[in-house]
Amino acid sequence: MTFSIIGTGNIAWFFGKRLAAGGHRCKAIYGRDAIAVGELAEALLSIKSGGLDTIKDGDADVCFIAVSDQAIAQIAGGISFKKTVLVHTAGALSIDAIKDSATDCAVLWPVSSVTKTNLPAYRNIPCGWEASSEKAAKYVQALGHSITDILFEAKVEQRKWLHLAAVFCNNFTNHLFTISEQMCNENQIPFDTLMPIIEQTFKKLGAGSPQQSQTGPAVRGDENTLTAHRELLAAFPGRLEIYDAITNSIKDMYGNTKA
Repeated sequence: MTFSIIGTGNIAWFFGKRLAAGGHRCKAIYGRDAIAVGELAEALLSIKSGGLDTIKDGDADVCFIAVSDQAIAQIAGGISFKKTVLVHTAGALSIDAIKDSATDCAVLWPVSSVTKTNLPAYRNIPCGWEASSEKAAKYVQALGHSITDILFEAKVEQRKWLHLAAVFCNNFTNHLFTISEQMCNENQIPFDTLMPIIEQTFKKLGAGSPQQSQTGPAVRGDENTLTAHRELLAAFPGRLEIYDAITNSIKDMYGNTKA
């Protein structure tokens, strides 16, 4: 199958490299930054590259809009496809954002944190798909199966909730790691000291529900420790606000009944 890509960022590189590795042929790369377009086109051995004004229907079987969520509708507004299946890659955006731009539309969203400098090589990246027609469904599933072993249909409301859940478990968690690293650095403690307990936390996820493995002073109702922590954070109101919000959420969930 042939494909083209609009965009040159992390997701564009992810789809381009994975689809090429799966035996599909890149026909074109489109974007606003000529240098970035050229780099991706060269990496994928694309026979065509250019600006957004050079996009043509029929250049490829499938065209991916792999740009930021807020730019998708604007770019789609300049497209009119009858032959090429148009696919966007945003988790929380409706397929309706591109439905007026092509006869056949689809969504293919990898539930993963992707950076082009460290592209994942494994096949257990869950990908959700949605399609507006039988042709689009056939094409997007064929391409999806070449990327992952975990492919599932997901309507927009499901994708929105899954996207939000991913923000909680990935983006928010990484932010908490960053705060922990800052606290360690500020007190001349190697951040590596926390790596064993971080690894232990993630290992527990494979053994059962995270709700069953919650520990700490909030779930125990240990007010003395909570007060001591708040005193340490008194000079850091932003961190204290996060601490109190999460502590109260844990208390509300468990009712301080867990020993």
